[in-house]
Amino acid sequence: MAPTSVIRSKGMGSSGEDLRDRIIELLPRLRRFARSLARNAQDADDLVQITAERALARAGQLRPDHSVASWLFGILRNAWIDEGRSRRRRESLLDPEDLAERIGDPAVGADPELLCLQDALSRLPEDQRLAIALVLVEGFSYKEAAAIMGVPVGTLTSRLARGREALQSMLSETSGVQ
Repeated sequence: MAPTSVIRSKGMGSSGEDLRDRIIELLPRLRRFARSLARNAQDADDLVQITAERALARAGQLRPDHSVASWLFGILRNAWIDEGRSRRRRESLLDPEDLAERIGDPAVGADPELLCLQDALSRLPEDQRLAIALVLVEGFSYKEAAAIMGVPVGTLTSRLARGREALQSMLSETSGVQ
């Protein structure tokens, strides 16, 4: 289904081409957020592709008063949830060895400080990792991030605070600072 409906949101024009341009503009941020969720570059790129496809196919669902960025990040988050469910079903049927997972080491040649931060982020509970990725990395307001996550602002604030504390603790342990 081609996006032919009217899109008017934060400077959007009236064509699907405007939405495509906005998606292209947001690709780096979407990729960064997807990587914080998936913790794997290939899976993250797949999530971004799914997000773009769903957005273009459902352009008519974009409300005039809604930010395109928030809408896309919400689609990406929902795609991640869908992928997690699908993965759990696959894993219940097959061994990880049968899925050919964990082949190669993506960490080879990476910056040690970045690896330390990525490792710390990956050890956070998903809800805290999402809150940090949306607010601290992507720069969404608390209200926008809460809407993307589908939680009240107070819940987001709590998750963000707990995530910051846990990150700080993990990073100080690895650097030897008490």
